[in-house]
Amino acid sequence: MILNFILIWKPIIEITLLWFVIYHIMLFFEGTRAVQVLRGIVILLVAFFLFQKFGLEVLEWLLTKLFAISIIAILVIFHPEIRQGLARLGQRHLFGTPLKEEELDYILNQIVRAVESLCKDKRGALIAIEKNDPLNSYIGSGILVDARVSSDLIQNIFTPNSLLHDGGLIIQHGRITAAGCLFPLTQDASLSRIFGTRHRAALGLSEETDAVIIIVSEERQDMSLVYRGKLQKDLSREDLIFKVKQILKLAKENV
Repeated sequence: MILNFILIWKPIIEITLLWFVIYHIMLFFEGTRAVQVLRGIVILLVAFFLFQKFGLEVLEWLLTKLFAISIIAILVIFHPEIRQGLARLGQRHLFGTPLKEEELDYILNQIVRAVESLCKDKRGALIAIEKNDPLNSYIGSGILVDARVSSDLIQNIFTPNSLLHDGGLIIQHGRITAAGCLFPLTQDASLSRIFGTRHRAALGLSEETDAVIIIVSEERQDMSLVYRGKLQKDLSREDLIFKVKQILKLAKENV
């Protein structure tokens, strides 16, 4: 009886575990160019099992050879994505566990403290906080940091004439993942010419993702927030904290 139970449920358990692993691998690489290849591999896996089930030996043999070649090609072509993924593996929550209230408060306070100091010192900054859409594809354009969010570190990153000063800083899962990253520029022709590259990059990123982006203008010495293609200028400390917290709390509720 136990043997029959195992024989019946074993295939179901194996398939469930396989899809669980595939799902989380795709989730991990979502937002990178590797995800399209992973989707193709899933289709090939389904085809392989179908060929095996219906005894199509020639097609099964061809797919086996194709898989062997594909693995080598993937390791070569997607080496940067694999390296970044392994570097961040320890910090990513398997089930997407959201930040706790006190963690979110701490991170926002550190960011706002840094932003206020940067404003006073007439130093620009561009900070992107990941919400639901992964920012993995932009990390490769910068330098990996993998550090706890702190006001001092953010201020050091945006020191004038430093290597990372002109790029964007990315925060994922409560940590500074990378700095000096390049974001896509908005193509909105109606945007006023008073806005520079940072504002255009923030708007461009917000048009492609749901990231929460904070900008410090070194010319006007003000703080702005960009979300979903909308720019909110000259915010106070209280307004900035409230708006960012409100957006990220909605993300937590939707996880």
